[in-house]
Amino acid sequence: MMKPVMTLSALLLSVCSLNTLAAEPSFPHLSTSGYGEIEVTPDMAEFTVRIVKTELDAEKAKKRVDAIVDNFIAGLTAKGVKKESFTSSNLYISPEYQYPERGKQELVGYQASRTMTVKVEQLDRLNLYLDLALASGINQVDNIQLKVRDQGQYQQAARLAAIKDAQTKAASLAQGFGYDLGQVWRIVYRQPSNQPVLMRSMAMDSNVESASYQDSLIKIHDRVEVIYQIEQP
Repeated sequence: MMKPVMTLSALLLSVCSLNTLAAEPSFPHLSTSGYGEIEVTPDMAEFTVRIVKTELDAEKAKKRVDAIVDNFIAGLTAKGVKKESFTSSNLYISPEYQYPERGKQELVGYQASRTMTVKVEQLDRLNLYLDLALASGINQVDNIQLKVRDQGQYQQAARLAAIKDAQTKAASLAQGFGYDLGQVWRIVYRQPSNQPVLMRSMAMDSNVESASYQDSLIKIHDRVEVIYQIEQP
């Protein structure tokens, strides 16, 4: 009964060994990586607000939150914001308790909450929409993300910069060690996870200035790993 298991184990070990050998070239080689980064001025944004209200009655808490969301949506629509540019979450209601030193927990009310996310197509209108949120009764911004349109073209530029960086490093290393740089044997590329610029998480304040949004820069990066053959001159 043990023999088939031992045979299978030996086979798996053999395959793993072959894969390991195949992963490393048998000829002299040079491994390097290239990094590219592009700085871009943001031209759009996205922000998320959170509406939270606590009342003794769950239905009253729900109505207060819904009223604020409806006011904000109406204001956005009046400013020409399209429906596909904003989304709102489902209502979430949770009981609130207080815990005295002695005795059982006591129900003191219900907290109702919803979040809304707004996509700002024109960055210079960001302050306008934040002021509108404040006027609607929203007092908390979870985050403001600065973004750039057509990120693909900037990603391509960062990728080409990474390729050039890898080539330059490889040529310099080969020359420094007295070798000639040969053909590319392997290229490893993993899609980078570029994140939009997160400005801040804050409470809404009518005195907050966001003129610095246009002065911010988004860094788009890319990376590539390359293995070259190298030869004696």
